[in-house]
Amino acid sequence: MPEGLEAEIYRRALERCAGRTVDTVDVDSRQGEAEAITSLVPGRRVVSVRRHGKLVLIDLEPALVLGLHFGMTGRVVVDGAAPIGKLEYGSGRDDPAWDRLTVRFADEGAFRVNDPRRWARFTLDPTLDQLGPDFMSLRPRQWSALLGSRRSPVKVVLLDQQAIAGFGNLCADEVLWQAGIAPMRPANSLSDDEVAALAHAARRHLSAMLRRGGSHRGAISPAVRAALPSCPRDGAALRRDTVGGRTTVWCTGHQR
Repeated sequence: MPEGLEAEIYRRALERCAGRTVDTVDVDSRQGEAEAITSLVPGRRVVSVRRHGKLVLIDLEPALVLGLHFGMTGRVVVDGAAPIGKLEYGSGRDDPAWDRLTVRFADEGAFRVNDPRRWARFTLDPTLDQLGPDFMSLRPRQWSALLGSRRSPVKVVLLDQQAIAGFGNLCADEVLWQAGIAPMRPANSLSDDEVAALAHAARRHLSAMLRRGGSHRGAISPAVRAALPSCPRDGAALRRDTVGGRTTVWCTGHQR
C-alpha cells in the first residue's frame, strides 16, 4: 500500500489543482532532488495530472513534470481534505511532522504528501522507460505477450513493475482469485483461456475495487487475509503462502 488504485484516487484528488500557480514548495531534505524541486517548481502552473502505475505525474508549465511515488504509507491531502483518510496498513494519524512535500499555490490552496515512513519519493521529469504498461489499460493481446515468455510464477510477473505497472500485493491476489489461477503457476503455463480470464478479471474487478475505495476492497480483503475463512466462492480452504517474497492468500479449490 498504496497500490496503483490508491495512486489513481490521489490523481483524481490532485486534478483540482489544475490551473493553479505554485507559490512555494517545502520538501523533506532527505529527498534526492529536494533542492531542485524547491528551486524549479515555484512559479509554474499546474496543467494536468496523470498517472502511470503507482506514479502520479503533475504536468507543469513552463515544461516540467513533478513525479510522486508514495512508497508504503504515503497519503495525499489536497486543500485540507484527504481522499483516503487512512491506508489499510498505515497510521490513522495526520502528523504535520510526517509531511514530506508541501506545495502551496498563489490562491492559498495547497497539497501535501504525508508519509510516516519517509519512503515516498519525489522526482522531476521522471522517466517511464523502466515501467511496463499500466495495469488498468492492458489489452488481451498484451497480456498474452507479457505472460507467454516468462517462466516466473504468474504473481511475480504481476508484481514486476517493469512488466506491468501498478499491481501491488492486494490487487495481484484479488485478480488471480477472481480468475481462478494459482499464484505460483509459471506464467508461460497459462492457456489462452486462462490468460483471457486473467485479463477479464483485471479489467472488471480493478475498476470495481477503485469505485469501492481502493485495493483493500476486494473479496480477498485484509480481514479475509488475516482470518483465512473458507473461500467465499467455493468453500474450500484459503491458504497463506509466500510467492516471490510476498505473502499470498489463495484458494486451494478453484485456483489451479
